[in-house]
Amino acid sequence: MNRATKLRPPTSEMNYFPDEVIEHIFDFISSHRDRNSISLVNKSWHKIERYSRHQVFIGNCYAISPERLIRRFPCLRSLTLKGKPHFADFNLVPHEWGGFLYPWIDALAKGGVRLEELRLKRMVVSDESLELLSRSFVSFKSLVLVSCDGFTTDGLASVAANCRNLRELDLQENEIDDHRGQWLNCFPDTCTSLVSLNFACLNGEINLSALERLVARSPNLKSLKVNRAVPLDALTRLMSCAPQLVDLGVGCYENEPEHESFEKLMAAIKKCTLLRSLSGFSEVAPVCLTAFYPICENLTSLNLSYAAELQGNHLIEFVQFCKRLQRLWILDSIGDKGLEVVASSCKELQELRVFPSDPHDEEDNNTAVTEVGLVAISAGCPKLHSILYFCKQMTNEALITVAKNCPNFIRFRLCILEPNKPDPITSESLDEGFGAVVQACRGLRRLSVSGLLTDKVFLYIGMYAEQLEMLSIAFAGDTDKGMLYVLNGCKKMRKLEIRDSPFGNAALLADVGKYETMRSLWMSSCEVTLGGCKRLARNAPWLNVEIINENETGRMERNEEDEREKVDRLYLYRTVVGTRRDAPPCVTIL
Repeated sequence: MNRATKLRPPTSEMNYFPDEVIEHIFDFISSHRDRNSISLVNKSWHKIERYSRHQVFIGNCYAISPERLIRRFPCLRSLTLKGKPHFADFNLVPHEWGGFLYPWIDALAKGGVRLEELRLKRMVVSDESLELLSRSFVSFKSLVLVSCDGFTTDGLASVAANCRNLRELDLQENEIDDHRGQWLNCFPDTCTSLVSLNFACLNGEINLSALERLVARSPNLKSLKVNRAVPLDALTRLMSCAPQLVDLGVGCYENEPEHESFEKLMAAIKKCTLLRSLSGFSEVAPVCLTAFYPICENLTSLNLSYAAELQGNHLIEFVQFCKRLQRLWILDSIGDKGLEVVASSCKELQELRVFPSDPHDEEDNNTAVTEVGLVAISAGCPKLHSILYFCKQMTNEALITVAKNCPNFIRFRLCILEPNKPDPITSESLDEGFGAVVQACRGLRRLSVSGLLTDKVFLYIGMYAEQLEMLSIAFAGDTDKGMLYVLNGCKKMRKLEIRDSPFGNAALLADVGKYETMRSLWMSSCEVTLGGCKRLARNAPWLNVEIINENETGRMERNEEDEREKVDRLYLYRTVVGTRRDAPPCVTIL
């Protein structure tokens, strides 16, 4: 082998293959990040990847324009698009902030894109945009809307009537105005392609006979999640029509059924031998739960996070039959004792989310979970790698134990309901506990911290959380050093969210180049000033620097004296298309 051969780049050997072969190889690469990387190898690969990319993920709808997206990926088939910042889930983003879908659908339609799948999160979705979507893409198959608003059941009727090849309609946590309950009637009689139907977030009445006919003529239906307007007898008929269901979401059944109705429900449930996922029960009589006992042993996913009326003992009794659970979402009314039962029963558990049954803490919640339940789960569920845990207190000792028991966490989100709460035993900060988590869990990609925390915990995060991509901070830290530890240490950070913390201009402006590798930074109720934001905007023209102030009645006209004024909310994000044009009066883009 001569010296030239030794020095030849490895990719040059790939260039001997025809483009069709390389494209076929690229088809096996599903990761968006990996696809981005291979497109940068050389011009040939960039071109091949451009025309072979069918799925695109955009984490911020203002980071790029739809026209530029179409030029980059003309063969686009599946698009995932996110709008409002994550803190919109906590009512920290004005309702009129933006994230409008219509310009995207309009551009995709005019660009001749043959769109088949669309997944949206926190977008403003109008009926007009759904109407245009339904009439513009003849091969459209899948629509998933998560935490979206701005549309009504009229828009859903357009999708049902015009998307003749629809396989999936998934509506999660959306705000939908119910103009009429007949949208299910709009599915044509020829529609037999549905695989997934979820309308659990709808509040209004629906046409039960239309739903039953639709389910009956959908032999490939695997996932069905209904709303609270579907009564128990209708649920029984639906299950009888679709024994092939794998995923079922049920509604509201607060009244105990008559004996005959209960027996029919039991018979229908027993026929669903393929059922693996169960959710719903917004209101339910405990006896109705017992009808589902026969299929508990097969469940791998259980979501009872809306079952606010169920008492802890009923939750415990149900969960203990679910020996094969891998994913569990539940309310804190299960209590520490209930989590101990989960730990002893669900040895395959990989993901746990415990939500507050009284999120506004309006009552003295004696059933809320504590460090005791978390330690029990970590000891009994060795495969656990993802947790969201709302609790009323936590200790350093518990966090150290959890980190030791479960070093494979990739997502660890701990939310102590009372801000700045210290370790109840030692009255110290929780720095050492969270420090143990980031030291032991080297694969951690998402982290949320809470409780009494000093700059020291951010030193630990910057030193050890090498894979961290998203960090949420609330009511924590002492000085700007805390934020700097994170920005300087976490090289893979993509999203940083901070609220009610003492970080200011020094931390914001220390390394402006860092934001070029991040998707976004959110800071609310911090120490950042208008002058600091202006300097950031001047030094980083590739960023959109948005100041959000709902108290302003018009566009902010500032002078030099105002530059020391603290901004209410700062949202900055990387963009390749400059300033957006649809900002409302409460948003000023510097």
